[in-house]
Amino acid sequence: MVTKEQVLDVLRDVEDPEVHKSIVELDMVQAIEIEGDQVSVEVLLTIRGCPLRTIIEKEVEERLLTLPGIEKVQVHIGHMTDEQRAAFTAKVRGGNAPAAPDQPEVPALLRSDRPVQFLAVASGKGGVGKSTVTANLAVAMARQGIRVAIIDADIYGFSIPAIFGVQDKKPTVIDELIMPIEVQGVKLISMQFFVPKDTPVVWRGPMLGKMLRNFFGQVHWGDVDVVLLDLPPGTGDMALDVHSLLPNSKQLIVTTPQSAASAVAVRAGLMGVRTNHEVIGVVENMSYFQFDHSEERAYIFGRGGGEQVAEQLHTELLVEIPIANLDKQKDALFDETSLQGKTYNTLAQRVGERLGVKAKERQAQR
Repeated sequence: MVTKEQVLDVLRDVEDPEVHKSIVELDMVQAIEIEGDQVSVEVLLTIRGCPLRTIIEKEVEERLLTLPGIEKVQVHIGHMTDEQRAAFTAKVRGGNAPAAPDQPEVPALLRSDRPVQFLAVASGKGGVGKSTVTANLAVAMARQGIRVAIIDADIYGFSIPAIFGVQDKKPTVIDELIMPIEVQGVKLISMQFFVPKDTPVVWRGPMLGKMLRNFFGQVHWGDVDVVLLDLPPGTGDMALDVHSLLPNSKQLIVTTPQSAASAVAVRAGLMGVRTNHEVIGVVENMSYFQFDHSEERAYIFGRGGGEQVAEQLHTELLVEIPIANLDKQKDALFDETSLQGKTYNTLAQRVGERLGVKAKERQAQR
């Protein structure tokens, strides 16, 4: 006869889809009953109306039917009490470095023993496609098996959610613990998730820094290899906060070919250099337009801006990203077989090499 221990063992590989930890480890499995060829379990969810309920139900049922002699399975969905939810949150937060009595607790993402690489994506001015570069770089890195997240640090001009098509979604919040939205293998957090639609953010510098700290400390990032920070253009308060919070962060500069864009991009890069943040390279966006079925290129915005920035910052021009055919490209995330997608794959490889992050074999989506 099947035992309760066998039931728990077979369910250890079932993960909460948001937290990515075992439902057994998180004490979500309760009330196990076994009668002959039937087994029933109760699974406690953190909130009512959980959109991932059916995923958990199906996987639990499938795992239980693998037990020898079990023909019928019942999965009952319950909901945690306040005490159980607090214990759940404590388990998820587990692993934070203990703080000294007079020091704040160190967020897990910022612990010195975590092998997380931070890369700030910066530009001197708006309109050069910095957020588009950030998003497509993240997706390309995820395709190569790198666990990647994006912090949309452009508090006033957030656009990362819209690029990924999740601007109307809201993260799950469990006792002040925020679960990032995950799209195409990339974890996302943005100010846009927390403000009413079309509402401007009118904050001064100190509030910007506080929100950035919340993104590090209150979001459950889980295991990530690289965190990309989509910075506001220029050298303002948010860029300064990033440089002070993340002394080991590296920087990627985005520009376009025009001299007006490249001149201000140099200033953004010099800010990183002067605060001991290594600039790992330059991306020239909207470099040229290439006609279909032709090697001919039209340099609509001129040439040489990326090379000039790289030369002045003593780094390399990593890629030149071509302009998309707007009649064929309907969104800002490029298919990996497109000319732009192939360029982003090259960029992801070169960025991974400079960060010391090795691409892994692509894992099948759960």
